[in-house]
Amino acid sequence: MNFTDVFIKKPVLAWVVSLFILLLGIRAVSELNVRQYPELQNAMITVTTTYVGADADLIQGFITAPLEREVATADGIDYISSTSAAGVSIIQAFLRLDADPNAVLTQVAAKVNKMRSELPTESEDPVIDMAEGDTTAAMYLAFYSDILDNNQTTDYLVRVVEPLLATVPGVQKADILGARTFAMRVWLDPEKMAALGVTASDVFGALQANNVLSAVGATKGAQISIDLTAQTDLNKPEEFEELIVREQDGATIRLRDIASVELGAESYNTTVTFGEEAATFIAIEVAPDANALDVIQAVHKVWDEDIIPELPEGLYADIPYDSTEYIQNSIDEVVKTIVEALIIVVVVIFLFLGSVRSVLIPILAVPVSMVGALFLMLVMGFSINLLTLLAMVLAIGIVVDDAIIILENIHRHVEDGMAPFDAAIKGARELAWPVVAMTTTLVAVYLPIGFIGGLTGTLFVEFAFTLAGAVILSGVTALTLSPMLSAKLLKAPGDGGESKLAAWLDERFDNLKHRYQRVLHSTMNDKHVVAVFGGIVLVSCYFLFVSTPAELAPEEDQGFIITIADSDPYSTMEYFQKNTSLLYSKAIALEEMDKVFLVNGMSSSGAGSVTNGLAGLVLKPWDQRTRSTKAVLEQDVQGITHDIPGLKVAAFQPPPLPTGGGGGFPVEFVVGTTQPISAAAELIEQIVGKAYESRKFIFLDTDLKIDKPRAEIVIDREKAAALGIDMASLSRDMASMLAGAHANRFSLENRSYKVIPQVERSERLNPEQLLNYYTRTRDGELIPLSTIATIEQSVQPQLLKRFQQLNAVTISAVPRPGVPLGEALQVLEDAANEVLPQGYRMDYSGQSRQFKTEGSQMLMTFFFALIIIYLVLSAQFESWRDPLIMLVSVPMSIGGALLSMAILNVVSTFGAFNGLYIPNATMNIYTQVGLVTLIGVISKHGILIVEFANQLQEEGLAKRVAIEEATAIRLRPVLMTTAALVIAMFPMLMADGPGAGSRFAMGFVIATGMTMGTLFTLFVVPAMYLYLGRDRGNTGTQLAH
Repeated sequence: MNFTDVFIKKPVLAWVVSLFILLLGIRAVSELNVRQYPELQNAMITVTTTYVGADADLIQGFITAPLEREVATADGIDYISSTSAAGVSIIQAFLRLDADPNAVLTQVAAKVNKMRSELPTESEDPVIDMAEGDTTAAMYLAFYSDILDNNQTTDYLVRVVEPLLATVPGVQKADILGARTFAMRVWLDPEKMAALGVTASDVFGALQANNVLSAVGATKGAQISIDLTAQTDLNKPEEFEELIVREQDGATIRLRDIASVELGAESYNTTVTFGEEAATFIAIEVAPDANALDVIQAVHKVWDEDIIPELPEGLYADIPYDSTEYIQNSIDEVVKTIVEALIIVVVVIFLFLGSVRSVLIPILAVPVSMVGALFLMLVMGFSINLLTLLAMVLAIGIVVDDAIIILENIHRHVEDGMAPFDAAIKGARELAWPVVAMTTTLVAVYLPIGFIGGLTGTLFVEFAFTLAGAVILSGVTALTLSPMLSAKLLKAPGDGGESKLAAWLDERFDNLKHRYQRVLHSTMNDKHVVAVFGGIVLVSCYFLFVSTPAELAPEEDQGFIITIADSDPYSTMEYFQKNTSLLYSKAIALEEMDKVFLVNGMSSSGAGSVTNGLAGLVLKPWDQRTRSTKAVLEQDVQGITHDIPGLKVAAFQPPPLPTGGGGGFPVEFVVGTTQPISAAAELIEQIVGKAYESRKFIFLDTDLKIDKPRAEIVIDREKAAALGIDMASLSRDMASMLAGAHANRFSLENRSYKVIPQVERSERLNPEQLLNYYTRTRDGELIPLSTIATIEQSVQPQLLKRFQQLNAVTISAVPRPGVPLGEALQVLEDAANEVLPQGYRMDYSGQSRQFKTEGSQMLMTFFFALIIIYLVLSAQFESWRDPLIMLVSVPMSIGGALLSMAILNVVSTFGAFNGLYIPNATMNIYTQVGLVTLIGVISKHGILIVEFANQLQEEGLAKRVAIEEATAIRLRPVLMTTAALVIAMFPMLMADGPGAGSRFAMGFVIATGMTMGTLFTLFVVPAMYLYLGRDRGNTGTQLAH
């Protein structure tokens, strides 16, 4: 091929091409976005409807079911889940990745508005919200005070802090947690009301009639217009106290006569604690298309310059959690790995060639390929993230291959006595076509990853195409820059161009080559044995693959532990808070713990009650602790969670990959049915029992808890009718006393807040007190409810869940240490298949759904990539047989990698028994990408050997002599490229700290697969060539020089 001659003869042109690629890459660096993961367009639409005072059954039947049915008809929805709890309905629609979130939101809003007239009139309007990207907050800010109460703190945050944060570019939402929003609380006294002949409906009606807004208008004279307003509303507690509720027999009854009025809070069901202080949190969520590092840096700037200096006296603030510390540390670690790998590759090449001049050639090729790849990333709209940086680490070992192969071939011709210029011409011509073949093969390996759907595809498209871009540029560099540099830098042995080290290495490699050739020759006499061995390796791949434990992704040390707590359904916030504070005191005492924060009254799914809570355990930075997060979790935190009285606590690390929805647990197994959910209770208990018996789980719980006490007020309708009491007025009286719904709003410093009448707490401690409340008869007399009503006790589910419009129960679990996600889910699936009758169906949520729907896609990609490579090679070599020989090395390397994983798992198990932590190997997304990568890098060996053997046959050698000679000649570059790639993986294998799990998983597969695959390839490929290779009928036994 004369293409390479141009660049050898015109060195300036070769430099210009390389410098042009380099400059474009350098320019692209400043334009590229930096983030943790590629941009994710996953979106979730939430429809929240409040109906104060209603129980879960009423909510589900009259609000959730009709809204859910309508929302489900919108286009672009992947799946729907809903929660019906006391007073609130939450419907969550998770969108497909290819859907336009704004278009779906418009559809959902239209459908919900259409249904408004069919919902109960007392319920509030549905609130529709959309969250895009990662739904986990990137940062938490804590505000606490020993002077101001929570109401005042919340009001300050809403008026001053939240607007400052929400306007920072890239902030999707600044959400206040533990907010105590101001409200005018009217605490009713039932005894005083009864004595003065006032019902709760009277109070509610008086508030609605006498606290109104007036839009009066304006006067308009000949030349002057004056705006008008009227003081028809009330603003202060004192004004509300003077409100006339009722006039009777000349007596005026004011609100202060039957109630106390105070400026309180809307709700007292949520508390947030930072350290030992009651606090209010702000969660910062970053927009999916924004650079998280830049956004949080901008938040820090606002924090330091605007928020902290202006805090009122007595209000303090801190940052309990900042995820960008992990992101930045992860990126720093990967960059460090890239530098280490680069240095290692330099050393390896020097040790193989023994010449500084020779080392310069491949070393100059690496930055051109890698920096140039940054420009291709910019063109394709990618970002610098953990996955594209991981691609760069791999690229070091891969892109150097082409330059090594060209260099070694030219070096060989120089050794044979040719002038460097002539050697460069001949060597580059010989390998131009194989280099093109190897480049297209590697690119073909990664193309199928671009067609994977779901979250996995979105994550790994950037990884695959970045690596493919670097490989293309390495091919270009190997055919332009490397031959030219070889012609300029290499010197003939007679010119003093070879050092003593180089001469010594050449002698050693010659000896190795001859020894290998002798071993290969004797092995080829028993080629049937080699073929049988190859067949055994091929078959064993299947058994090794199915026996390898599977999970979505390896755990990462994020320096953060989540705990989810659940208490008895009848417990109060005071009881719950007392127990969670015990969790705090035990956790903060751990040596590695930095900060602990508690959010009581909130669950991970959003529909919390006073019996749910979350805790965030933030560990010290990686360089300030000796144990990993996993070790702290398993050795200490999980032990602490069992010692907290009155709470059922699960502790686990955040998911290693962004997940779409779910409650945050590693295992979320959903059982759906058309039957009433209470009918499934016993079946679910059996599944949970079998799961416990398997001893695979450290925590198991379900969201079906039919244990919440309920008191039903049974009305004697005959008596009520006889007394002239209708159900509407009776319902209004009871709801006004107990529900806590707002009557209307009042203004405070130009903002509106709710007015909420309710019986004071001492008069609603138990259901029996309700019978002492009074209602009005037809004659205007007040009678106690005990006259017409009785109380019946029962139990009900705490929450009513639905999944894909079926009644559903979710089994949430945390597997025991060492039990992968796939194995844990299999236990639940087996138990469900054994227990569940027809009419029940299984589904998954959160990480488990991602694992089940997308975990196997990479396997299909593997075979797809294999077929594509075979077709590409067939077209390039105009042969159906040669590609088969070239690809024999693939099962050899895959078998080697899988065998190494199995051995590591055995060693890891023994290590665990002896108290040693040795990482295990699972079949996850990263190892699967590693296996796909192996197809491309290992097939290079086969391409080189077969192409060279074919060339030797054309020069007159017999078939067997040609393959033995070709394999021996290519031994040195094969070992060099293998050593460069394998040893470049060492920093990934030795990695610890942030992001180490994914780097180890991929590095281990590639390093072991490449090592063992190369060892097998050097014998199996020649044997297969003898079986399948084309025989040109030559009889030559040696090359003519």
